[in-house]
Amino acid sequence: GKVKHSLVNGDSDYTDQLDNRELLRTLSEVRQGNFKVRMPMDKIGLSGKICDTLNEIIALNESLFEELYQARDTIGKRGHLNHRVSLPRYAKGSWSSSVDTLNSLISDLVHPTIEIAHVISSVAKGNLSQEMPLKIGDHVLQGEFANIASEVNDMVKQLNLFSMEVTRVAREVGSEGKLGGQ
Repeated sequence: GKVKHSLVNGDSDYTDQLDNRELLRTLSEVRQGNFKVRMPMDKIGLSGKICDTLNEIIALNESLFEELYQARDTIGKRGHLNHRVSLPRYAKGSWSSSVDTLNSLISDLVHPTIEIAHVISSVAKGNLSQEMPLKIGDHVLQGEFANIASEVNDMVKQLNLFSMEVTRVAREVGSEGKLGGQ
C-alpha cells in the first residue's frame, strides 16, 4: 500500500506548504516600505504561485521606487530634462498608467521650463522679438506657469521699450546734437 509521510517527524517535503507567518511578515515589511523582502522561491504548486506572484508585485514596487529615485536625480539634480520613467514591459494596468501619468507630469513641468530658457537665451543674445507662449501644444498654461510666462513677456516688452528709448536718445544726441532730451 501507500506509505504515509508524517509531517510531525519531518519526513515530508514542505515545499508545497505556505507559511502564513512568513507571508504575514513579508506583507508587513512591504506595507512598511521594505521592497527588498521576498517570499521563498522554493515552493511548488499553489503556494509557489502565491510566493512568485507576491515577489513579482514587490519587485514592481521596488522598480518603481528606483525609477522615481533615478528621475529625481537625473532630471531634478543633473538637469537632464529629456529623462522619463519606465517599468518592465510586463507592468500592465495601473502600473503602466502610473508611469504614463508621471511622465506626463514631468513633461508638463519640463516644457514650460524649456520655453522660458529659450526666451531668456534669445534676450541674452539681443533678440527681443521672442515671447513666452501662453499655450504649449494644446495645453494652456495655468497657475504659476501662466504667471511666469506673463512676467517673462512683460520683461521682454520692457526691454523692448527701453531699447527703443535708448536708440531714440542716441539718435537725437548723435545726429541732431540735442542734449538733455528725454
